[in-house]
Amino acid sequence: MALPVLFGANIDPVAQPLDAPLRSLAAAEQLGLDFATIQDHPYQRRFHDTWTLLTFLAAKTERITLVPTVANLPLRPPAVLAKSAASLDLLTGGRVQLGLGAGAFWDAIEAMGGPRRTPGEAVQALEEAIDVIRAMWSGERTVRTTGIHHALAGIHPGPQPSPGLGIWLGALGRRSLALTGRKADGWIPSLSFLPPEQLGASSRRIDDAAAEAGRDPAAIRKVYNLNGVIGGDSAVPFRGPAEAWVEQILEIIEDAGMNAFAYWPDEDHLRQTELFANEVVPAVRTALG
Repeated sequence: MALPVLFGANIDPVAQPLDAPLRSLAAAEQLGLDFATIQDHPYQRRFHDTWTLLTFLAAKTERITLVPTVANLPLRPPAVLAKSAASLDLLTGGRVQLGLGAGAFWDAIEAMGGPRRTPGEAVQALEEAIDVIRAMWSGERTVRTTGIHHALAGIHPGPQPSPGLGIWLGALGRRSLALTGRKADGWIPSLSFLPPEQLGASSRRIDDAAAEAGRDPAAIRKVYNLNGVIGGDSAVPFRGPAEAWVEQILEIIEDAGMNAFAYWPDEDHLRQTELFANEVVPAVRTALG
């Protein structure tokens, strides 16, 4: 099952100016983009709480899908996060996906009362969290899961979300990529951490893990976060004219199997998002037929 290629924009959760996130999201929706992503850094004093902001923005829009990129698992208990996502999924008519991450910036997480985990512990906790979230969404009368970091001990879950609510992982390492293929619905790498020339190998690792688990690799949503600037004549990837962006995106679709792109402008957010939506997205869609 091949997924359609989607396009979105990042919305910074800045607290000042107060109306900046809503203005950015309203523009993205008006421009016809499919989804918007919002970072989750609870320890960042200049940011709103991401889940509160995401819920507020969902209530102020009508069509666009919202995705935390990615929900900070060490500071958000997975059972409560599952209930929050399911509730918002139902209240918005299916306009949310659950981006989920194992955690980073451990000093800040620990300073805010969260656990400090080794890389191995973080991946283990992420897998246990996925099991918890799936159980909370199952519609079963009573659910139990086991785990060192996260477990359920006979909870009555609910509400049950729509079938379209998925878990998209921000994964980079070998173990977390394999976990994405085995158990997740989507993958959200970023250009700043995973350049285009390394993207294909990671994507194929996910596909191999999915196939080994009896899943269809083509059904996994693969979102590439693109930071850059549209304009000028730079030869650096994603820092040149719109025509170069189109060529680069088409190459990534062909070579790495990515099927969604979220733009994170390095400057002039509203103008750059407009250029992306009006000059890059239509040309890619036309080329794809």
